[in-house]
Amino acid sequence: MTTNRRAGYAGTGPGEITPDGCAVELYARLPVAAEPDIIAAAAPPPARLLELGSGAGRVSRALIERGYDVTAVDESAAMLARAGGVRTVHSRIEDLALGETYDVVMLASFLVHGPSAPALLAACRRHVAPGGVVLVQREGPGWHTEVPRERPVAGGVARVVSDQDAGDGFRSVHVEYEFPDARWTQTFRSRPLTTAQFENLVTGAGLTVVRYLGPDGTWAVLSGGLAAPSRLSGG
Repeated sequence: MTTNRRAGYAGTGPGEITPDGCAVELYARLPVAAEPDIIAAAAPPPARLLELGSGAGRVSRALIERGYDVTAVDESAAMLARAGGVRTVHSRIEDLALGETYDVVMLASFLVHGPSAPALLAACRRHVAPGGVVLVQREGPGWHTEVPRERPVAGGVARVVSDQDAGDGFRSVHVEYEFPDARWTQTFRSRPLTTAQFENLVTGAGLTVVRYLGPDGTWAVLSGGLAAPSRLSGG
């Protein structure tokens, strides 16, 4: 089943496919990776955290176990139904207006590289509390040039098969996920961003880059406006 497909996005395989081409059954089986450690280093618990584009709750559940008060947002009701034990909000990120603010707002899964990036960052700005932080995950070096490539994941293999020009600075990326019992594909749009381009995008949303995390800087800590962030930024 596929509903309200976004332009340039597609997916195939067993189960429901979300508007951006993600397979619900696939994301429900993927394990959490290093995200909780990265988040805790930048914004330690306890804290109220808003996860934008939470999917099936892979990261949300791990954050709750660490002591965060998590609200998970996704445009797919089928994804949120898999989140289990997490406060969920069914909404497109672009349209989100909860009337609440959070110590931490997280935008992961490279969503900042998509066509809706300005609107997504605006949603982050609307929902971050004074002195709070926004955590954004960026693509790493070679993400669009080291193709094809593959990596093991949850007993299967994830392959980035192709990365082609889609016009207006965007790339059309095609990924395959192969497991002993199932196979899924996803095609999506992604705009490569230099550090300067990323920071211009952030500034345009009324946010400020505080620092980058990790040796490759794929996570960015942002503050709302020019005010210095609180202890949540990890100093």
